[in-house]
Amino acid sequence: MSKREMINSIIGEGSYFKGTYIVKGSFQIDGKFEGDLKIDGHLIIGTNGKVKTSTIITDSITIAGTLIGNISASNEVVLIETGRVLGNIEAPKIDVGEGAVIQGEMTITGGQKKNITKVVEESFGDKVEAETIFENTNNTENQSN
Repeated sequence: MSKREMINSIIGEGSYFKGTYIVKGSFQIDGKFEGDLKIDGHLIIGTNGKVKTSTIITDSITIAGTLIGNISASNEVVLIETGRVLGNIEAPKIDVGEGAVIQGEMTITGGQKKNITKVVEESFGDKVEAETIFENTNNTENQSN
């Protein structure tokens, strides 16, 4: 989202919203939000913004505040240095600023529309061998923890 692009809807600092919010365009949260979010556009969670949701579905998101929940973005996820996320992130592009905090899985889809596991297996060439290597890698990581 460019700096000149208009924000269609805002939950201001000191405000609280609970429920389902569907927005076409850009949406900024500087207050507190709990519920379901579907944004056909860009979502901004400001420095003082706090969001708790199961999954955010959006084109793109910039996080400067705190998010508890998963993100599914069709374009990009940006966490600036004050951003905090507890949840999984899936997007073609993920940009994490120095100082940002994430706990969860990140899947960078690279713009692929199909299952990422299948994309990697097809690239590797041998599904059985790829699965075996993946399982062995996971087992080794689990033993070291």
